[in-house]
Parts: sequence; C-alpha cells; structure tokens
Amino acid sequence: MKVSFLPLLALVVSTVFAAEPFISNAQTTDNSESEHQHTNNWAVIISTSRFWFNYRHMANSLSMYRTVKRLGIPDSQIILMLSDDIACNPRNAFQGEVFNNADRQLELYGDNIKVDYRGYEVTVENFIRLLTDRWPKEQPRSKRLLTDENSNIFIYLTGHGGDEFLKFQDAEEISSYDIADAFEQMYEKKRYNEIFFMIDTCQANTMYSKFYSPNIISCGSSALHESSYSHHSDTEIGVAVIDRFTYYTLEFLENITTTSKSTLQDLFDSYTYEKIHSNVGISTELFNRDPKDVLITDFFGNVQKTVIDEPSENLLYVYDGDEIDYSAETKLRKVYDVSDSKRPNATTKSSIRNTSFGSNNVITLAWKENTDYFYSYALTAMIIVTFLFAYNKL
Repeated sequence: MKVSFLPLLALVVSTVFAAEPFISNAQTTDNSESEHQHTNNWAVIISTSRFWFNYRHMANSLSMYRTVKRLGIPDSQIILMLSDDIACNPRNAFQGEVFNNADRQLELYGDNIKVDYRGYEVTVENFIRLLTDRWPKEQPRSKRLLTDENSNIFIYLTGHGGDEFLKFQDAEEISSYDIADAFEQMYEKKRYNEIFFMIDTCQANTMYSKFYSPNIISCGSSALHESSYSHHSDTEIGVAVIDRFTYYTLEFLENITTTSKSTLQDLFDSYTYEKIHSNVGISTELFNRDPKDVLITDFFGNVQKTVIDEPSENLLYVYDGDEIDYSAETKLRKVYDVSDSKRPNATTKSSIRNTSFGSNNVITLAWKENTDYFYSYALTAMIIVTFLFAYNKL
C-alpha cells in the first residue's frame, strides 16, 4: 500500500509554525522597543573664541552649560571647552563673575562649573579627538567623551564662523568636512544613538551642510552670507553679553522641566526672523524621526528609560534563615508559604541567585524556565517520530 507523504509533511510544517510565535514574538518585541531609545545623555559645549571683546561667546556657552545641568545631565557627562579668559580679565568690573544679561541677576561662573578644556587646550585637534575618542592612553577619562551606541549627544558651538568654516581661538579653523568626517567615524565606531548639533556663529547653517551620517539633526543661527547678531550690551561691562539666537533659545528652555512634553519642533517654531534677525536653519534629512515627536529632554535632559524587573510568576522564594519577615515579603508580587523551609536542596544551587530584601536574605529559586519552548519542541518531535514510524510500517 502506497501512502502519500504530502499530508505528513503538511502536518509537520503546520506544527512547527505553531511553535514559531514563542520564539519570534519575544525577538520582534525587543527589536521594536529598542528603536529610537537611549540610555544616557551627553553634552559637548564649546566656545571657540578668546579675548575680552568675545565676552558673549563665553556667556553663550556657560548659559547652555547651566541649562543642561539644570535639566539633569551631570558634570561627568558634560564636556565644557572654554578659553576661560573672561571671568578674571583685568577689564572685568565684576571679577570672577560672568553674566548673560544686563540686569546681572544670574551669575554663570561661580564655583559650580567644571571646565574640561581651557585656554590653549581648546583646539581643532582636541575637538576631533574628543568626538572620535582617539587619545593617547594617558588621557584621563574625565576629559573623554565616553559615549556608546545608546547615547544621545547635544553638541553646541559658538564663536566666529564663515562659509563652511569655524575659527578656533583666532589661530586655526575647522571646516564642515572635518566635523562631517568625525561624525562618520563616531557612527562607524557606534559612539552615538542620536546627535543634536546646534551652532551659533555667522553663516552657521553652512557648518552642517556636509554631514552625511545617520541620526543627526542640526540647527544653526544664520544662513549663508548672514551674520549672527548679539542681543544686547551691558554698559558697565562694556561689551555685548549674549547672542540673539542663544538668548531666545534659553528663553524657551527656561520653561522646560525634566517632565516637560515640549518637542524640538516647539523650539524650532519659536525662532522668528523678528527675534533672531537672521534665518535660522534646521536640517532633518539625516534624522529618522519627526522633530514634533522628539522631546526636548531627549537631548537637553537626562531622563532615562527605566525597566522594572518584576518577579516572575514561576519563581519560588525561599528564605535563608531562621525567621521570616512577612511584612517585607508582602512587597513581592507573589510569595509562596515556605515558612518551614530552611535552605534549598543542594541539587538546585546552580539555579539560585541571592537578592537583598529588607533586612533578610531571600534566595530566589527558578524552578520553571522556558517551558513554552520545551513543550512546543517536544510536541513537534513526538509528532514527527510518530508519523515517520507509521510511514515506515506502511
């Protein structure tokens, strides 16, 4: 008697596909949840100018530094580069102080700033090395950008610029190509998740025109052949104390808290020609999200996504001691009554992990794991063996 093999094959295949969701569902969930998420925030804030008449550039940088710290990014994750020749300059009527407004209500320098690169350390070479992490082994960790593929980075530059170049300390220049290639190295080395690049200089929008790496959103204060203007001067200080673009950016950010739902699009919409006196540029071509879906705190804050590791329904909690603190144990989602148990069986010690719980030491015993996988594959194997046996008999 000849038996067709097709019905058998169809049954086996359908059984295997029935077991597939147990595997694929967990994988697809993890992948989808990981998209656009970050676990840490960093900020790189640089004033590329020096000398007294560039007071406003240092005030710009210190203002941004204060803002990201207020919104939660710690000093250990902020790289601040300043010429640092303003606060103690002989021309400064307010020695040891820097202000960003003529009313001098907010002092920016004080004792709470941590300058990572100062004076002649603010160079093009050090900036590129910082981004790409190409340092000699003696470079201290506190002066490095220790980011990874889950890092969102806010990069702010201010100073004097031109068509696709930015001056560093009136001694050298960096081009838009240099920064673009540095970002590409960062991408290849998995040193960022997303970058928000902001620059306040003359012809600022030309500085991000050559970027080609993914997940970078850029914002500049002025278009090609346009200047970036100061906002106002302080008659006692004698020079301009802040630039217009940074002033109105800070005005918007002052209303932001760590729980704010404001987005980058809200910030971009706040810029007008009447305020800035130049055409603010926005580049989103390399970014894979719409700015209206990107929270301000994704870059200016340090709001981390927390995953709560709740006890599994299949875990048995066994107390390792003489007495049980039931008041503490009730905090667990599910606890079995094991008051008569002392220590777990020696044969199960390989699957035990110690956890701190109140004043007691609770031992968690995982006695059932991955049963869905086991039953699915066992059922598949049994069906295959049974039908192959029947087929051979026939």
